[in-house]
Amino acid sequence: MHKHPKKIMNKKGIALIATYMTLTILLAYSGLLFNISTGQNKTTNTFKRQAQATDIAEAGLDRALNWLRAQPIPPGSSTNPWGGIQNLGNPVIGSYNVAITDLGSPGGSPSAKRYRITSTGTVGGITQVVTNYLQTDNYARYIWFTNREQFGPYNVWFWDQDRLNGPTHTNGHFNIKGTPIFDGEVRSVDDYIRYFNNGNNINSSNLSNPPYDLPDFQDTVTLGADSTNMPTQALNLRTASTDAGGLRLNGNTTIVLNADGTMNVTNSKKHWSNQNMALPANGALFVDKGSLTISGTLNGRLTAGASRDINIPNNIIYADDPRVNPASTDTLGLIAEQDVMIDHSAPSNLEVDASIMALNTSFMLESWWQGPAKGTLTVFGGIIQNQRGPVGTFSGTTKVSGYSKNYDYDQRLLSSPPPFVPTTGDYITLSWEN
Repeated sequence: MHKHPKKIMNKKGIALIATYMTLTILLAYSGLLFNISTGQNKTTNTFKRQAQATDIAEAGLDRALNWLRAQPIPPGSSTNPWGGIQNLGNPVIGSYNVAITDLGSPGGSPSAKRYRITSTGTVGGITQVVTNYLQTDNYARYIWFTNREQFGPYNVWFWDQDRLNGPTHTNGHFNIKGTPIFDGEVRSVDDYIRYFNNGNNINSSNLSNPPYDLPDFQDTVTLGADSTNMPTQALNLRTASTDAGGLRLNGNTTIVLNADGTMNVTNSKKHWSNQNMALPANGALFVDKGSLTISGTLNGRLTAGASRDINIPNNIIYADDPRVNPASTDTLGLIAEQDVMIDHSAPSNLEVDASIMALNTSFMLESWWQGPAKGTLTVFGGIIQNQRGPVGTFSGTTKVSGYSKNYDYDQRLLSSPPPFVPTTGDYITLSWEN
């Protein structure tokens, strides 16, 4: 009987020890949880400040881009537009510091002036840096650009046999029949597409009009986009043609480009007949008070313009085809302050390697309504025109006159346009880093 109290005491002691151990473990675990929680809070706060610093740095980028857009001409040197750190909020919640670095012009063309914007955002001792590489926007980056898709009162149509594989823009709306292919970005200022609709034309914001009109859009389509106004004169090219290394001619001129990097020039005012000479050293050639007729094989970089028309009687191709050799630097711009016209006598299956601009009014085939069908017109580069011009006609699914269109985008023109092509006044982002 005397053993029972002992057993009870032993059990109480064991229970007390167990309770103490449990409390010790719980306290240790609580401390661990507290440390974990504290660490998590610190990590959360760090992530939060990093995100805030990134947001503030991006605000600096936006302000710098707006500053660039507000300048009358692209600045010619590196700058910090505001002279130092910009504090945000009262009390201060963060700051950014922005630097704009002039990176020059690839190929020496002012049409592609580049900048690096570096913005450093700081919040609570946490710093984040974002960098934006920009370039002046220029019309050569489009495979297709128009102010309007009508020729006079007539709609001009993309139809079954047409294909565009680069960025397209119209300040009006696109006219579509059948199954043309668009495998680049498509933008129109009007918020609708005009469909042929088996002859009963309709306007629709839908991207197809079954069963008749089924365009193949392989990239983004924006209806109701912002408008971009075209220039009426090739001012940069006019100026550069009178600078050292440029060539300015007066009166009607004929040029045949040669694969050896020279050209044969005929100009009555200069008394030249197939005068052989090198391409202009700065890549600028302009014909004032006359039209330019041009064909041949280009070896080099050239933008040729005219105050009147540019006529194309035959193929214009690159000596070093960039589709075969991506390292090719052969680049041609054609800028007419009136029309760019393909001669009616031009051969079937014509090819023109160039970024073509018709400022007033159109790129078209002479006597486009007259037969016969002439196969395919390949333009490797882009077509920019005030008013869309026709290059042929169709009846149903049959080509009646002129050319079907194969407009192939020259990807190089985005970052390395021909010399002195007009700019849009805006900037495009080439790359972005965080």
